[in-house]
Amino acid sequence: MSTEFDAGMKMAELLESNPSLIGVFTRMGFTFGYGDASVSDVCQGAGIDPETFLVICRVYSQDDYRPSGEELEKADLSVIVKYLSLSHTYYMDVAMKDLAAGLGRMIVPCGEDTQKVIWKFFTGFKEELQKHFLYEEESVFPNFGSLDADIPDEDHSGVEESLEDLKSLVMNHLPAEADQREAYRVLSGISSLQDDIRKHILLEECALEGNVRESVEDNSLSAREKEVLVCVAKGLINKEIADQLNISIHTVITHRKNISRKTGIKTVAGLTVYALLNNLLDIHSVE
Repeated sequence: MSTEFDAGMKMAELLESNPSLIGVFTRMGFTFGYGDASVSDVCQGAGIDPETFLVICRVYSQDDYRPSGEELEKADLSVIVKYLSLSHTYYMDVAMKDLAAGLGRMIVPCGEDTQKVIWKFFTGFKEELQKHFLYEEESVFPNFGSLDADIPDEDHSGVEESLEDLKSLVMNHLPAEADQREAYRVLSGISSLQDDIRKHILLEECALEGNVRESVEDNSLSAREKEVLVCVAKGLINKEIADQLNISIHTVITHRKNISRKTGIKTVAGLTVYALLNNLLDIHSVE
């Protein structure tokens, strides 16, 4: 069961109606025993913007929810960054340790070679995940809140694919002698982690979109938007633009949306003419 979210509702009612948010509450550092305190009361007591907290709750509890531009503009990015960082800690210190323990119990009856193969895959995945999180914390999160920051966001597909591969190995290729009860627990843990990480990625992408979103009143193109526009006019696809400018594909897409909004032009042909008329590139470069 779910309910409409409002800062004036009781915090206990929010959690009772959406038990999947227990993880969110824990990472936010909220202590239980809310009584009749409202969402606003609890958040303000913890120094957290209540509306930003509710955006995070909606992302994690509603499968079809994506924050609107207005919500992103009003959100406190520092709250989102703190939550994302705390999620990294949870994944490495809790989720991965629980998964490792389950895998260990699951493969006890298996031969030594089988155990080595599974552990090698899991250890490699864990190291890549830790490297991915470290990169984000050192190169991505510190730039949140900088209006036109060019954040070279890492591709998340490797994280999701590795989890899917681990699930497939357990579900489809696990030796018969493995502990089947533990296998069910491992699969359940992987599925839960997959869902949580998908929400984590969505929240991060939305925050990135809010990070590069500019004021609606300012219709002038930024220096980076002009560079993206020139690349578009030259016929480069999003991936090529991202590689050339050393930014993420998601950032390229967001810049293109802003360019179309500011210029009122949506087609590549129209944007090419705009670039030519505004002396952003030479006509010979697009002939």
